[in-house]
Amino acid sequence: MAFASKECLVSAGPLMMAEIERCGATLLPVDSEHNAIFQVFDTKQASAVERIILTASGGPFRTASLEQMRRATPKEAVAHPNWSMGAKISVDSATMMNKGLEVIEAFYLFGLPEPRNEVLIHPQSVIHSMVAYVDGSVLAQLGPPDMRTPIAHTLAYPERMATPSARLDLAAIGKLTFEAPDLERFPALRLAREALRAGGAAPTILNAANEIAVASFLGERVGFLDIARIVEETLAAMPAQRITSLDDVFAIDATARRNAERAILSTPFVA
Repeated sequence: MAFASKECLVSAGPLMMAEIERCGATLLPVDSEHNAIFQVFDTKQASAVERIILTASGGPFRTASLEQMRRATPKEAVAHPNWSMGAKISVDSATMMNKGLEVIEAFYLFGLPEPRNEVLIHPQSVIHSMVAYVDGSVLAQLGPPDMRTPIAHTLAYPERMATPSARLDLAAIGKLTFEAPDLERFPALRLAREALRAGGAAPTILNAANEIAVASFLGERVGFLDIARIVEETLAAMPAQRITSLDDVFAIDATARRNAERAILSTPFVA
């Protein structure tokens, strides 16, 4: 099964993975980072995998100050430096919530504990992710920032098919750079990790609250920095609980959206 919606795994990961196992299915991740990991993850020697490293471009505000981010407009937030994407996922990239959701997705897809799912800022978006092994080897999948490549990989799997994607020219690129994510300026990544560690309903709440907060930002009801704050307040307002069915997921999702709206109504918006 080619799998392109990370929100399903974030909101109902244990239920989905149990069903995948029951059916004997194989999930083929379309998300460029997880597809990259899938291509270099040795499933026959999974115990030899030390960690996986999800790369992130850092989005349009990678070097912006908190004051610049506070005043950021929707137009600025959706102007991704490397990828052409829809408005919601572009804002998620700008807050780094998208990378947080991907950490949760990777946890379910590859089965490593939360601390062994790392994030590394890589502004050029050439290395799409890496897998580190216990012998010190680090295997990476490289390619241009073009979704046709991972889509083709999943459609042709286990074979390879030709695509019209531009070919990678490392000499023309010249250099690849890396840096650690700044959790003070991008608290959404911290919130996603905390939700994953909490388990149960927390990732469902995280995803639902984020969708409401991002929609409100795009509608100019709240500011850019309010997105993570609204998510954090929604998580704090809802008790921890287990998820045992899709009915639980739908109910928790709906409650989280209502609580996020309450947090938005109490937010003074400064343009």
